[in-house]
Amino acid sequence: MHLRLISTSLPCTSLTAIALMATSLMAAHGQSVSPDLLALYKDLHSHPELSHHEERTSGIVADALRTDGYAVTDHIGIYPDGSHGFGVVGILKNGPGPTLLIRADMDALPIVEETGLPYASHVRSKNAADQDVGVMHACGHDIHTTVLLGVARNLMAQKGNWHGTVMLLAQPSEETIDGAKAMLADHVYERLGKPDMVIGLHDTNELAAGKVGITSGPAMAASTSIDVTVHGIGGHGSAPQRGRDPITLAALYITQIQTIVSREEDPQDPTVVTVGDIHGGTKRNIIPDDVKLELTVRTFSGEARQTVIDGLTNMAAGLTIAAGLPPEKAATVKVLEDESTPSLYNDPALMGRVRAKIENTIGKDNVVDSIRHMGSEDVGVLGLEPGAGGIPVAYFWLGAMDPQKLAAAEARGAFLPGPHTSKFEPLPEPTLTTGITAMTAVAESLLQ
Repeated sequence: MHLRLISTSLPCTSLTAIALMATSLMAAHGQSVSPDLLALYKDLHSHPELSHHEERTSGIVADALRTDGYAVTDHIGIYPDGSHGFGVVGILKNGPGPTLLIRADMDALPIVEETGLPYASHVRSKNAADQDVGVMHACGHDIHTTVLLGVARNLMAQKGNWHGTVMLLAQPSEETIDGAKAMLADHVYERLGKPDMVIGLHDTNELAAGKVGITSGPAMAASTSIDVTVHGIGGHGSAPQRGRDPITLAALYITQIQTIVSREEDPQDPTVVTVGDIHGGTKRNIIPDDVKLELTVRTFSGEARQTVIDGLTNMAAGLTIAAGLPPEKAATVKVLEDESTPSLYNDPALMGRVRAKIENTIGKDNVVDSIRHMGSEDVGVLGLEPGAGGIPVAYFWLGAMDPQKLAAAEARGAFLPGPHTSKFEPLPEPTLTTGITAMTAVAESLLQ
């Protein structure tokens, strides 16, 4: 996902000074990252696992939490096909008080890493389509997992600073946005207790390590996965007039559906329609019978989502008619509810408490406002629907970039490689230090 944050552009020396100041403040709180946690991060980065396959990572998390004295339940999650997930929850009860859930995700992406780091991933695996793919932690879930374990260690060591119950939840399959749903389907709250608050973080390429970004209210868009199949009548490539070319029809459809956003949506209600995958044909001189498109739709409102679905459906019907195809060859539009997630709403009151504590811990100058954006996350699913006893959620951004490289990129008007790219390269030690420090301080302040 591409994360666009509002921050003040500063010269290289200023950014470096900020990072050093933050590190000094964190050291004063006794929260600098330990060598073993740094080594763990690099190990996780070197051994990424795709969604639904986080067996090694979840085992490491479960073992670490048990070693630190948490009551651990693992292999949590049931997917729609009946398979089980690798979710882990560690619980620590420390007297009366609220229950706080701290969430991190564990899965990686099907991307060949090109960072050149000494601990870069060289893992290859099979994806859901049985294709051989490279695997990389290109979204920083290795950062998130390591922060969770660092916070676990701190909260155990500092039990005198807080009271209540901590639920540390390591979630699988965020990249396929079905991991949180799978854990709820496995009755994680009924089995282990329902939290009063949910907090988490996500690293970003648009803030320097040592800084944190805050969004209150609507923060991340809903994501809706949609499959479209454009049917045609196959034949020889030299005689297109004897059939109906679904590749040409698909090209027309892809162009046409962009007018849903530009001409049917309210321009004040942001919407994105992206065709991310096309499958059609087997050989250059064969007109295929169909073409399959995989779409992602990003919206903030239910009205915008339905407008897109209606537009896609109506345009598919029009395409079929315009091509003179029979009803059995009609283009189909399928909404994949199991691969969709609602928008993320950061509870303003909870986020206000989170922000105040982070500012107090790492310095007010290191905390910036960020805008809502079209990236999506399924952490909000853990907050439940309002009618299902909604739980307030607060999710903040963790700066992860080398301050000097970030300043140089900003001076060029450019971005450093970000999440979901082959060259995404967090700066480990200050990023982890900030994340562990901020999250520990927030947890202790909420558990009073």
